Amino acid sequence: MNDGLGAVCDDFYVSVRLFLKLEMKLERETVLHFFDRIRKEYPGLQKLRRRDGDCLVLEEEANQHGSRRWIRLDASSLRFGHFAPPHTDDVRRFGELILNQAPYHLSFSDIDFDHLELIYGFDLEYRGNHDRLVAETLLGEHAASGFLFADEAAHIIDAQPYYGIAMSPECDLQAFVEVKSRTTTFEVRSDTFESEPISVFLTTRKYWGVEHPSLVDALGTLFDVAEELATDKVVPNLVNPLAVAIASRS
Repeated sequence: MNDGLGAVCDDFYVSVRLFLKLEMKLERETVLHFFDRIRKEYPGLQKLRRRDGDCLVLEEEANQHGSRRWIRLDASSLRFGHFAPPHTDDVRRFGELILNQAPYHLSFSDIDFDHLELIYGFDLEYRGNHDRLVAETLLGEHAASGFLFADEAAHIIDAQPYYGIAMSPECDLQAFVEVKSRTTTFEVRSDTFESEPISVFLTTRKYWGVEHPSLVDALGTLFDVAEELATDKVVPNLVNPLAVAIASRS
């Protein structure tokens, strides 16, 4: 992978989710026409599977670099993404095609859109107590450190910062960052840890109501915001410090 964001972690992925106010019927002909239109541009999308009842997933086989695209339809949402994309611009183009075609094939209307969100996921593999590493790396100088590192604390078993901001006065454009650990209390008690990823998620979200942009315009805004936040804030202040801390414990 040659994308700058992918280079800072073990795995990088992008996903987009459009949530609807009204449920849609996933009729056979409608769904197949929609998927076939996307496959004209991305013929690698060959695997169609049904999951969780009425959920339908169309996806690619991963290439030699682990890169693959996917689309998911269920009654209340349209989702798609790209695992290990060569560049985030590739995901943007993929998303523009899907969101240009979806209103025609799936009978979407802007009064039906609840919100659109874009997620950047950064995974960092670590065999050890995720929560302690996160606490020591990101919360050591935080006011909460008096609790996390108190004499009474035999172990740190939950340290998963989650923050959100509104980026417009109307609060219809929002951004969130979350650090997700996966260490269990059994692993802490036994001092035996599996190699699992610590994940950093950056989510940008646009609500409809105050404004009614096109889906493609809204997606472009979310990508622009995510790129800036990832480059200027999330990678230098969260992802890189965690990567350095993991490397120092290897």
